[in-house]
Amino acid sequence: MRLTVRLTPNASRDAVEGVEPSGDGDMWLKARVTSVPEDGKANKALIQLLSKWLKVPKSSISILSGETARKKILRIDGDPEDVINRLDRLTAR
Repeated sequence: MRLTVRLTPNASRDAVEGVEPSGDGDMWLKARVTSVPEDGKANKALIQLLSKWLKVPKSSISILSGETARKKILRIDGDPEDVINRLDRLTAR
């Protein structure tokens, strides 16, 4: 499945902050990481954060586009229904 994420590097803490609408009507998962945006450090921190948050292996998450941008499209391997259910439960808090 594909997941769109808006990443904020250099944050005070690592966190997934919920879902926000984009300008074109799509929805983005909003995430923050403490890592700096150099040499892929923030991307690695994002993958680690989402892996823990969604309870999937880090190896099942890859960046399809947006390696150097704040807005990224990720691919998450696994059962899409399971991942969607986890996202729904976790963003409903």
